[in-house]
Amino acid sequence: MLPPIFGVLFDGIAYGMLLFVLSVGLSVTLGLMNFVNLAHCAFAMVGGYVTVTLVNTYNWPFIATLPVAFIVTALISVVFERVFYRRLYRASDLDQVLLTIGLAFVSVAVAAYFFGTLQQPIPTPAFLRGSQQVLGLGLGNYRIFLIVTALIVTVLVVAGLEYTRFGAMVRAAVDNQRMASGLGINVDATFAITFAIGSGLAGLGGALAIEIVGLDPSFSFTYLVYVLIVVAVGGLGSIAGSFIAAMLIGISDIAGKYYFPELGAFLIYLVMIAVLLWKPSGLFGKR
Repeated sequence: MLPPIFGVLFDGIAYGMLLFVLSVGLSVTLGLMNFVNLAHCAFAMVGGYVTVTLVNTYNWPFIATLPVAFIVTALISVVFERVFYRRLYRASDLDQVLLTIGLAFVSVAVAAYFFGTLQQPIPTPAFLRGSQQVLGLGLGNYRIFLIVTALIVTVLVVAGLEYTRFGAMVRAAVDNQRMASGLGINVDATFAITFAIGSGLAGLGGALAIEIVGLDPSFSFTYLVYVLIVVAVGGLGSIAGSFIAAMLIGISDIAGKYYFPELGAFLIYLVMIAVLLWKPSGLFGKR
């Protein structure tokens, strides 16, 4: 029989996987494209509301809504990238922060207007409810599904950026845009696709988050803090760093609330401070 600490670790890993899916897109856009996108979790919220609408209004199966949440969010992000973001790629960090934080505030108001301010529950399939008994521990089916989904996302993202022609194009465009253009790479299109993929992953994370943390208009700010912590602790542009940081923050948050309830969520800030004092550029950051 496994002691209760293994149950805490399992829940922490599942929560960490959710944070990774939410944050990996920002790690790409902030670390590779050098764009400070504080509206990242607004795109996650879009994916969540796409799933809520399809499930509650049109009776779609929850699983079928996940790719739609990714695609719709990615398409919406392309519009924003072309209209707003592209103008500020070479602007100062302050200009980027002001634009994206403004978009985040607008997203809160729009979500509250159309969906109200209450939590949006959705029915999950029967096979995702309940739990599996493993050596005396009840492992939630939805959390198992979340872990498997996040692992698949991790493999696809790493393979896409490290072992494909498109990944090489992204790295080349980031390192030297003028040289990349001279080699025939369409830098604008490459950045637009990269931004769309990162935002689409955020939308997928928002859809997956509904069952774990709920969904309301404050989502875009509440989880922006967690996402920024993951990116900072992991290191800019490092997928592996974001993955490990998400696990660390997820386990710390769940364990802190379980074993040190008086600290609440403050434990993750202590973890962040300790890591950044040790390695100011993050666990795997190069700058």
